[in-house]
Amino acid sequence: MPRRGLMTIGRASRFDPTLAQSRIRSLRAGLALAVLSVVPACADVVVGVAVPRSGAYVSVGEQVLRGVEAAARDANAKGGLDGQAIRLDVQDDACDSNTATAVANHFVRSDVGLVVGHVCSNASLAASEIYSQNGVAMITAASVSARLTDRGLPTIFRVCGRDDDQARLSAIVLAERFRDRKIALLQDLTPAARALATATKDNLNRIGINEALLSAFSPSDADDAALADRLKAAGIEVAYYGGDAAEMGRLVRISAERGFRPQWFGTSAIATPDFAKIAGGASNGVLMTFYLDPSRQPAAAEVVKAFKAEGGDPTGSTIYGYAALQALVAAANFAHTQDPRRIAATLHAERFDLVLGTVGFDGKGDVTAQGYVLYVWKDGVFTPAPK
Repeated sequence: MPRRGLMTIGRASRFDPTLAQSRIRSLRAGLALAVLSVVPACADVVVGVAVPRSGAYVSVGEQVLRGVEAAARDANAKGGLDGQAIRLDVQDDACDSNTATAVANHFVRSDVGLVVGHVCSNASLAASEIYSQNGVAMITAASVSARLTDRGLPTIFRVCGRDDDQARLSAIVLAERFRDRKIALLQDLTPAARALATATKDNLNRIGINEALLSAFSPSDADDAALADRLKAAGIEVAYYGGDAAEMGRLVRISAERGFRPQWFGTSAIATPDFAKIAGGASNGVLMTFYLDPSRQPAAAEVVKAFKAEGGDPTGSTIYGYAALQALVAAANFAHTQDPRRIAATLHAERFDLVLGTVGFDGKGDVTAQGYVLYVWKDGVFTPAPK
């Protein structure tokens, strides 16, 4: 048998030092290539995205996710976040507080320090406690609860408006346009609808106007029909409701089918094409408060153009999803850091050119962009309502 370091030629054996050294060099090169194949040249920065991919608010979740994905793609094309590529970890919170808590714990366990989410306020409120305790920077594109930022948690932000601002605008519109009409304020059993109806009532009453009817109901086809009959019998002329797009769409359609056509007034929760699809022709003329639509603003022109070129729809919360991730990237690149706490401090301290315009964030984490605007639905789309 040949000894180590020998090569066999026919039946004779001799030591070949040149060949042995060549084999050693080849082995070392192979090991080096193997190491390179398993260790990436540049690790990704993982950003968590928490949106409802099931439940009543799926359409809003899809809008936000669409915006985040576009922002990640555009940021990566320009060098990423602090020089590293962005990878998204997308989780479904179903707009449920318990599920949102589980999602937040997943991100913490996975060492995800930056999160875009959540959509529903109850989910954001539950998850934000965990993020704050663990130094995770969270920015929401759609949660409007004033309490979310009023707690002053230093790593919690939003690019959308607040429900107390929305309620003030709703009350002003009701007072200015419908002072002499019979107004009904409606709520279902969800926290968001209840909070909006209560805040709108408080603001309206402070102006000196009392609603003709304040009603809570359980959403269902049967209850919608019963509610429509009750409102019609009471002579209601204006009906305000802060529920989701699917429920308000059903309520508006069923009411019209039963011969009841008041002036309907909704909130940012119906800023999705699903509302018009469900309500059908009865959606025409429905008023709605929603954030300033950045898809019509110069700062978002290029992003909107790119969406449309790909056949995408940039309306609703899509651009706000884009702005949420864009803000995190802008702060990280400004401070040259991936540290969530330093990114949060930078968001509080600086102003950034986003698709929302040049904006900053106040001490609570609220964006300084323009607030709510009144819109009207017509032929399946919403546009700013005439003065």
